[in-house]
Amino acid sequence: MNQLTEIIKRDASDVAGKIDFKELDNKTILITGASGLLGTYFLATLQEFRSKGIAVKIVASGKTPFPKELHDLVKNVKFISGDLTNPEIISSLPKADYIIHAAGYGQPGKFMENPAKTIALNTTCTIELFKKLKPGGKFLFVSSSEVYSGLPKPPYKETEIGTTNTDHPRSCYIEGKRCGEAVVNTYRAVGVLGKSARLSLAYGPGTKSGDARVLNSFIYRGIVEKKISLADHGEAKRTYCYVTDAVEIMWHILFDGTDAIYNVGGNSKTTIGKLAKKIGSYLHVPVEFPKTEAGAQKGAPADVSLDMSKAKKQFAKTKYVSLDEGLGKTIEWQKALYLNTK
Repeated sequence: MNQLTEIIKRDASDVAGKIDFKELDNKTILITGASGLLGTYFLATLQEFRSKGIAVKIVASGKTPFPKELHDLVKNVKFISGDLTNPEIISSLPKADYIIHAAGYGQPGKFMENPAKTIALNTTCTIELFKKLKPGGKFLFVSSSEVYSGLPKPPYKETEIGTTNTDHPRSCYIEGKRCGEAVVNTYRAVGVLGKSARLSLAYGPGTKSGDARVLNSFIYRGIVEKKISLADHGEAKRTYCYVTDAVEIMWHILFDGTDAIYNVGGNSKTTIGKLAKKIGSYLHVPVEFPKTEAGAQKGAPADVSLDMSKAKKQFAKTKYVSLDEGLGKTIEWQKALYLNTK
């Protein structure tokens, strides 16, 4: 087993120890977006479930083939590679007892590149995936905290929704996720067990080389460029969630959630500037701030923070991986990743 796989398997083992997964026995589960950060960890925990005697059939869908350095995580997995917005690909997916729809880019630069495809992944694809769910099955739609865009006072509760218009720079993603949630609620109205998870700022091992999200790009610059340069003064506030906490909460939502909508976030709050300094300290590289503001990415919120009281109440989620510990694991992963790809 290589170092990259070992890092993720250690995390997955920790998650599996917190989940009652017996209902998966002799069932089929379908994971979309399987080669992304979340998908990788869902697959890794499913392999842990198998190692504990659960006979679950796993079907995974991803736009790109699964990274060769992580092939141990897809042993005895039916992997269907292709664009989910292609009708031939989505029609080729089998029926499943459980479906986790995690397909789509979490990187703003990526999801704004092809707005029509971003909308389709969250809307028409969600409808088609519900048609793949077996009677009595359970469905989890991975939504986003972006649906809160425009609200002035975080932390945001599940009973709230954003105020942005459809001409917002990120509208393809925001409105796609809102509509995806509406699709889930339409099926819930006729008795289907569907739920939406509003995910915010998950990070950790498992990302690909070149991931442009702020935290990952800072680590990349520190490792490869030996310095971290910011485009602005880094005053925007973010609350990060280590991937094991996010996946743990989402397994609970899938299996035991009773409500339509759940927040999925962490409690490690910081500013972008402080995050850069922390990563710079870990990597022993300088952090450079501009003398004048170059401007933040279009439509980026000033503060992202979720109210996690529902997860605390329903799933007894009180312990979270600290930002220091999570960054340590993420940096360990990225060092191994870039070393292996050179």
